[in-house]
Amino acid sequence: MKEKNCTMRANTPLKAIVCFDAVMQTGSALLAARQLFVTPGAVGQQIRKLEDWLGTSLFVRSVRKLQPTDEAFRYWEQVKPALQQINEASAMVQGKDASLVRLSMPPAFANTWFARRMPDLTCKSPGLKLHLSASVTPVDFHGYTFDLAVRHFDGQDDSLHVRLLLRDEVKVYCSPEYRDRLQLTGVGDLRGATLLYTTSHANWSRWLTQAGMSFDGTITDLLFDRSEMAIDAARRSHGLVLTSPWLVEDDLERESLIQLFPYALQTGKNYFLVHAKDRQLSPPAQQLCDWLINTALDISNDVAE
Repeated sequence: MKEKNCTMRANTPLKAIVCFDAVMQTGSALLAARQLFVTPGAVGQQIRKLEDWLGTSLFVRSVRKLQPTDEAFRYWEQVKPALQQINEASAMVQGKDASLVRLSMPPAFANTWFARRMPDLTCKSPGLKLHLSASVTPVDFHGYTFDLAVRHFDGQDDSLHVRLLLRDEVKVYCSPEYRDRLQLTGVGDLRGATLLYTTSHANWSRWLTQAGMSFDGTITDLLFDRSEMAIDAARRSHGLVLTSPWLVEDDLERESLIQLFPYALQTGKNYFLVHAKDRQLSPPAQQLCDWLINTALDISNDVAE
């Protein structure tokens, strides 16, 4: 039997294939360029080079948009495993620790819910090497930068393996001093209060409507980009924060914050644990995944009781 020649052709445009893969992942030349740290023009040039080499068009071009052809999808499915093998082989040669697990989660969640439970993780998994990144930016798993991520969203993403971690809702919190100073005994007293908005939990108008109070612009409000900044402002008696109970567990225990009203708003977002569909988790990553799911399940059961 004649041995198959697996030698790569000398003129194979690897750089162009990488650009093609990035465009297919992100859906646009602009986002692909950001991922690869090049210009959109450079991406477009590489795509045309690949098309010339293959002898077929891979995209239908329109204003600011590249629509993949059926041929592009077929070709991508063929080259993705090879690109994954190249990444994995390179990681091994570079000496990356196989026991390292790379986890991403929102900053406020990392600093509160996760930090609160880290001692249990280190006790149960003493050999685990964890690289934790706190960011609100959705993780691109195709770049092999992360193994797992916690995302606060609606759970709808067909490109990822998605598991519910924690059901979420938002409630109103403030410091005891702020409550007493403004004599906040009912929802009607909010007209003299300062509402602390966050971009991730910008639900005050919905909460007020649910509580039977119309928002007419007479309430003072402050806007923060990060939840932890708004929570800290509430802790310092600067106003009322509408946020997730999972982000203020320590504050409630210390009574630096209290829940002001019984109303809770379901926002349609929960905390989910996600990872790539097309890549099996390493044993350490699976261990961390199991710990996160089991820990969250225990907490949810305690709350239900």
